[in-house]
Amino acid sequence: MTNEYIQQILSDKFGTAVSNFEEHFGIFSFDVLPSENVALLQFLNEEESLAFRFLTDLTGVHFPDRVGEELCVVYHLHNLVANKRIRVRSYLPIAQPDIASVVNLYSAANWMERETYDFFGVNFVGHPNLVRILNVDEMNYFPMRKEYPMEDPTRTDKDDEMFGR
Repeated sequence: MTNEYIQQILSDKFGTAVSNFEEHFGIFSFDVLPSENVALLQFLNEEESLAFRFLTDLTGVHFPDRVGEELCVVYHLHNLVANKRIRVRSYLPIAQPDIASVVNLYSAANWMERETYDFFGVNFVGHPNLVRILNVDEMNYFPMRKEYPMEDPTRTDKDDEMFGR
């Protein structure tokens, strides 16, 4: 199974809903429109010639400079028979971070979606129990978003020379 084959079969089936095919660090990656994430992942799972049946990871990434695409949901899938891994990305606006849940396709997505919600604020529509999993329920922000400075620039208790700066 080659990257070109995967790209061709997905382009034929989903057209412009899939884009930005590339390989990074040995993993074939591409983007899918949020409205097509379930259909695409179901196709990747059920199509016998692809058979990406193992969800290795599901997480989020915050890109504050990408207007209208500030949040990204990343799916890492693995075809265990062919030992092929792929990365599927779907970008969402931070103002409306809704994407369909894939728990019905991959049961492992249950806790991964909850964690992504907990840390990035992605709303997985249709998730059976989308509540915080690691942070306290009273938390009113999402700590993995890049909305806060890394450290307080007014601190005087640190010497930058000690940290190689």
